[in-house]
Amino acid sequence: MNRTEFIFAAAVVLFAAFLLGWFSYWLVHRFLRVSESEDMGELDRMAQQLHEAEEQRDQAVAYFQQRQAELENRLAQTEAELRAAMDGLRDARQEAEELRAYIERNSGT
Repeated sequence: MNRTEFIFAAAVVLFAAFLLGWFSYWLVHRFLRVSESEDMGELDRMAQQLHEAEEQRDQAVAYFQQRQAELENRLAQTEAELRAAMDGLRDARQEAEELRAYIERNSGT
């Protein structure tokens, strides 16, 4: 084998190695791109689910805050009615006591 044949053979081997490397690179990136797109699809789906969950949480918080405000208002109204009823009862007892005292004074005479 002379020098020219050796250079030609080396060039063919190096070119074949280059082609094999390029094909391997293309093949690996093709599979990784599919995997990345699947991962990105899954990440997009998870992000959408997270967004929906946050919206539901916000709606639940708003509902419970509204419900709490309604219940506090109802409680305040009930307490006001209770105070009014207790004042009315106290006045009725005082009036009954005054009437008893008046009756006792008049019947004793």
